[in-house]
Amino acid sequence: MYSNKIKSIFLLIFFTVSVLSCKDLDELNINPNGVDPEIAHPNLLMSTVIAGMGQTVVGLGFGDIAGVMQHTQEDGWGSGHNAYDWNPSGSDWGGYYGMLRNTQAMLEKAEAMDLDFHKGVALIMRAYAFGMIADLWGDAPYKDALLGEDGAEEHIRPPYDPQQDIYHGILTDLDTANALLSGKPGSYDGIDGVQDVLYQGDVTKWQKFANSLALRYYMRLSNKEPDFARAGIEKIVDDPDKYPLILRESEDADLPYPGTNSSDSWPSNTVFQQEKQGSYMRLKMCSTLVDTLEYFNDPRLHVWARKIDIPLQIDYSDHFRDEIVNGIRYVGDSIAADYERKYGYPLDLDPDYVGMPPAWSIVPQAYNLCPHLEQAPHNPHVSHLADMYKHASGEYLVSRMMSAAEVHFIIAEAALKGWTGEDAQTHYEEGVRASLMAWGLAGDYDTYIQQPGVAFDGTLGQIMEQKWIASWTAAAESWFDWRRTGYPQLKPGKEVKRDAIPLRFYYSVKELDLNRDNCEAAIDKLEETSFSTGDGKNSAWSKMWLLQGTGEPYK
Repeated sequence: MYSNKIKSIFLLIFFTVSVLSCKDLDELNINPNGVDPEIAHPNLLMSTVIAGMGQTVVGLGFGDIAGVMQHTQEDGWGSGHNAYDWNPSGSDWGGYYGMLRNTQAMLEKAEAMDLDFHKGVALIMRAYAFGMIADLWGDAPYKDALLGEDGAEEHIRPPYDPQQDIYHGILTDLDTANALLSGKPGSYDGIDGVQDVLYQGDVTKWQKFANSLALRYYMRLSNKEPDFARAGIEKIVDDPDKYPLILRESEDADLPYPGTNSSDSWPSNTVFQQEKQGSYMRLKMCSTLVDTLEYFNDPRLHVWARKIDIPLQIDYSDHFRDEIVNGIRYVGDSIAADYERKYGYPLDLDPDYVGMPPAWSIVPQAYNLCPHLEQAPHNPHVSHLADMYKHASGEYLVSRMMSAAEVHFIIAEAALKGWTGEDAQTHYEEGVRASLMAWGLAGDYDTYIQQPGVAFDGTLGQIMEQKWIASWTAAAESWFDWRRTGYPQLKPGKEVKRDAIPLRFYYSVKELDLNRDNCEAAIDKLEETSFSTGDGKNSAWSKMWLLQGTGEPYK
């Protein structure tokens, strides 16, 4: 009965909230009027807000940012995914502000009804959305962003608040949320566990989510405002009674996909998206991730990826041989040499898992002698994603909004900095353990943690590498980490728009048309780098305030 109720409410949510993932960066198609704020109870608004944010996290982290962070590559129409071929026409933030209008309506309704639980949840989700906007663009409308209905000119065309102010504002909201959610069990009114599609009305888990999210943003500021960041991290980590955290995999902020129609299903599913050139067929594992996981004998590779269907072997005795015998394709050494001369890469002869190199060619579908050169083919010589990613729903098809693994890795990093009395190795190992548990691999931990390169070596690079692996399907967070640390040490592919990984989204053409003066003032505050030539300051390779003066990840 309970699961049927959950599915029913999800049907309502996903009919009114739809995020288009794996397309133009952050393109969102969210209907901000799907629930009438004038008549809706905060519970119903809560469902819409959570579902919208969850889909957005997957849209970024399983979409183009997974290409940026070299988790996956596309071999059909993948220029935005593989080559950072972004532009101001495809980076509109309207969907984020649509979600925020619903969130603000929920907050105001909860305040009017004096519902502390709903106020706390609304503040968390408002912080999450504004944090993403600041992370992706930099300066943005914040204080006056949701006041347009009053008709005032300054609210219709709101000024952009400094990125720094947005981060400080969301940290204040999260601190308030922690206080609102710290009451005694049973002291809250109006909670509907079915409408709370994330934690089913568990107040303590929401409180842990608030503090864990605050920890993320204090660490985000660690290079730019180290004293402020350190004080915030110490405040939270050193007082677990007042600031409980997500420290167990069972407390992860994971939102499942019901899988009942095309709008509420995992974005690469082949149940509702059956066309040959669909997103499942386009997506392949990236060699950067595959090679790392193979080097570490990482069991997560077997969960996330399929073994190749037909291994390749080179025949040095018959120069032009090309035939399949007993499930192995034998190709002559002359064919292999011609392939390498043409594309600049040798054939990958791994018999089990093969990833596509990042942006390796303008004809990515040809990788590893794929016999099918049409767009988005089945490539028998490259690892496709695991079959579960064809499904509309499943145990592991969830939006990973915040995890125990991430929290442990943050604390491990803080410990390396000397910002907490916690032990860096303990939290690093617990981060690895939590990630393995999240993918049903708890029994592999003892062996895995002793692997060369995995056993703790006390370096930031190792912590960030494991955090990058753990961010599978939520790669946007690893992008934000890479910007401030330079880890993992990724190299762009050959066929990219610029020879560097981008740093931000462009301010959109739409925003320049509708709010030109304020948008141009924000653009003027960006700092050009050696890779932003050709764009001017409004470039994906320009530095926002957060990165200016830090020396990371490049100049």
